[in-house]
Amino acid sequence: MNSRGYEIRSIRSDEWRQVKELRLDALRDPVAHLAFLETYEKAVAEPDAFWQDRASGAAVGATVRQQIVAVGEDGVWAGSVTVLVERAGVPDAFGEVPEYDQGHVVGVYVRPEHRGSEAGVTRGLFDAALAWSWASGLERVRLFVHERNGRAEAFYRKTGFLPTGETTPMPGGTGELELEFVITPG
Repeated sequence: MNSRGYEIRSIRSDEWRQVKELRLDALRDPVAHLAFLETYEKAVAEPDAFWQDRASGAAVGATVRQQIVAVGEDGVWAGSVTVLVERAGVPDAFGEVPEYDQGHVVGVYVRPEHRGSEAGVTRGLFDAALAWSWASGLERVRLFVHERNGRAEAFYRKTGFLPTGETTPMPGGTGELELEFVITPG
């Protein structure tokens, strides 16, 4: 899939170095503390085997998660989004038991120089992630956004995600919340 000069596609298992580089850049972003549950310090200390496993588990052909990237004409990864598959009745990564077969969007990041509706990177990533989710037979896709991340919330609403009214506390006992948004095929 192409989006305004970017190739939008699932990662390949041998691209673990690019996966690592993009993730570390994402964790250095000024709002990373609002968007990611992982810290730069923890991620940078991970061995190569961690990144190799991470890439192979989310690459083309994987069925439990899929990482979608936008690759610029220069070969640089402009951004990424990952969909985790959560099965109805099976505890998810957070210990919750979903009622639906659903996707859970995580790890949304677009490099600052590739942001904005003119570039179309974020929209292209979400279109591909949703297409993969629907092709995988998922009934809905959800995501969580920090209550103070208005820019992300506005994009999610524009893309068709709707708030469910459900919230979850941010880790660390800060008293801050993440808001759940969902979209269904249609």
